[in-house]
Amino acid sequence: MKKVLIVTYFWPPSGKASVHWPLAIVKHLPKFDWAPIVATVDEDNFSEKDLSLLKEIPKNLIELKSKANDPFNFYKKFIGKNKDDALSASEAISLENKSLRHKLSIWIRMNLFVPDARVGWYFSATKMISKYLKKNKIDAVVTIGPPHSTHLIGNFVTNKFNIPHYPVLIDPWVDIVYYKNFKRSKPTLKIDNYLEEKILDESTKSIFVTKTTETEYHKKYKFLKNKTEVLPWGYNEEDFKKIKLKKKKYSIILHAGNIFDYQNPKYFWKAIALERKKGNDLRLRFIGTVAPEIKKSIENEGLTNCTEYIGFLPFNQIHSEMQNADYLLVCASEPRHVPGKLYEYLRAGKTIIAFGDNNIEVGNMIKSANCGKIFSYNYSKKDIFKIVKKSKPNLQEIKKYSRLNVTKKLSKILNS
Repeated sequence: MKKVLIVTYFWPPSGKASVHWPLAIVKHLPKFDWAPIVATVDEDNFSEKDLSLLKEIPKNLIELKSKANDPFNFYKKFIGKNKDDALSASEAISLENKSLRHKLSIWIRMNLFVPDARVGWYFSATKMISKYLKKNKIDAVVTIGPPHSTHLIGNFVTNKFNIPHYPVLIDPWVDIVYYKNFKRSKPTLKIDNYLEEKILDESTKSIFVTKTTETEYHKKYKFLKNKTEVLPWGYNEEDFKKIKLKKKKYSIILHAGNIFDYQNPKYFWKAIALERKKGNDLRLRFIGTVAPEIKKSIENEGLTNCTEYIGFLPFNQIHSEMQNADYLLVCASEPRHVPGKLYEYLRAGKTIIAFGDNNIEVGNMIKSANCGKIFSYNYSKKDIFKIVKKSKPNLQEIKKYSRLNVTKKLSKILNS
């Protein structure tokens, strides 16, 4: 059986959504004659913890852990939080916070850490992996980003040990949507572009999770034309077994995951308020973090009393929430963005109401599965619920996104 090193910053007990792709891949790879070894951090100081995910790690898996060396403990202290306080992504980059400390912390994060704030892990990770590879043989290295600093680690392994490198870009690198509305200096952008081009050029094959992102990168770097693959984010089929449905006298609109200020479907809140006036008892429920501007918009439409902010939930409870909802809300960031939760939404078999400007890929996925519709963020008509009422999910179309199928395709890429 061949061996592959999976380099991922996020790993259980981190509750970050980015955990689920590598965790599923690691579980399924042995079925296709690849034995995984995982390199990760000893402690993630940013994410919420989900201890239930520790049970999902294969018993015989080799885990290599080293110090994260991240700045987030200092960052918490700088903005007035305690070391053990939770720190949400939507809060950390919110434009609603006008304080000088917050603005300064964002500038530091955007300009002094290249390619990202987790780059400090590179130094301990490369030392740890070098020590392991001097005594053990591996056949390939797969790196998961963001954080895209993990790809620097994979590139190091390639250059020092002549091992094929497969970077997986869940999100774009230099112009990731998180940087929207924030200014990065010219030297910072120059260094970041250099690193991106170097890693992709020296990779064996680069992997993207959306076709749109792959197309954009082909335009940016001509050398990528015949050395990329697309592997969808997917979902775990086993997560949708033995879920009990609850009886209720109202309809739930659920959003699972973080939602940022720039993902605010402000006209949708107006449509909900109008439906409620007609007697349609619609209620909003959010799992994860919700940015201040979105909470304010919901309050302005008089929806606070019918809105529930649950916050973080263990992963094994989220699928029950999905299947007990009536509508599932998706807010895509930009045309290249296919939210990871969309695959789970599709498998839940519920009506999806999506928002995204010029996001053809999300629109086609929802249309092919007959699960709902995508609307522009500026869609101001009040007929959204009337339009999506005709949905009837096509589960055969949806099941092609299972992570077992995704892993099978990855194994073929590694074999080639």
